[in-house]
Amino acid sequence: MKNSNIEWTDHTFNPWIGCTKVSPGCDNCYAEQRMDKRLHVVNWGPGQTRKRTSVANWREPLKWERNHAAFFAEHGRRQRVFCASLADVFDNEVDPQWRADFFSLIAATPNLDWQLLTKRIGNADWMLDAATDGIDFWGDGGRQMSRDYFSNQPWPHVWIGASIVNQAEADRDIPKLLAVPAAKRFLSMEPLLGPVDLGAWLDPWEECGYCGESFDFERGRPDQCPECGQSGCMGTGFGSELRNVVVADVLAFGAVFGFKLIQAGKLFFLVGGDQQAGSQARLNRGVGGTQQGLLL
Repeated sequence: MKNSNIEWTDHTFNPWIGCTKVSPGCDNCYAEQRMDKRLHVVNWGPGQTRKRTSVANWREPLKWERNHAAFFAEHGRRQRVFCASLADVFDNEVDPQWRADFFSLIAATPNLDWQLLTKRIGNADWMLDAATDGIDFWGDGGRQMSRDYFSNQPWPHVWIGASIVNQAEADRDIPKLLAVPAAKRFLSMEPLLGPVDLGAWLDPWEECGYCGESFDFERGRPDQCPECGQSGCMGTGFGSELRNVVVADVLAFGAVFGFKLIQAGKLFFLVGGDQQAGSQARLNRGVGGTQQGLLL
């Protein structure tokens, strides 16, 4: 059963609560308003103690893991877990042991896709290695220690995302995100505080999963590799029409769907903001009926 109202995930999990504002996107933080100002669960800000959530809450992902087969049979895909809505996994004021415990939980739930979103993407690379050190995720008894470092072989069910709200953050943090090892990388662009040009990172080239040849899919994505003929081997392309709509139109309006998880080259991204009918219509025209580039 879905326990989150966020359209691009199925469950929301918070291993702890509390954070510090580090971005213009934090100015009207809903988590601070709820957990600090209204409920007085924690005090927000630097030097304040983060609150670890209950043992019962930590058991919830294990229940979702046990429900994998039933969920997959009904929906045809794996469950997605967003973390964290009331904290930041890569907050440097969190006890490192808590983060290690959290990644032990992730290791114990290999049938869940974990969507880890952070405003501190610069911390992610080294914290991933530190938190996973000693966890024998690959089941080889530690015989291949180099593989056990997350940076050497990322866990296949861990997505890493960065929150981007303006061009300055995009220019600073997208290169950091691309340098982080992850099964998938994504951007959350909510709230969108100004125009953002993502053109530099929307790579229309894709590789065949069999022969390794690269092709420019600006004119569309073939069903099979034009080099080796294999079917179903091509990554999701990002056609020029949709690319232009997203970069030049949607982001310029600061607007849109309410949600969309769009794949563009090596990135996925979420775009959000105030609903505007004009931008909604433009985006619908860009997507057409093919849903090219969408992961739903």
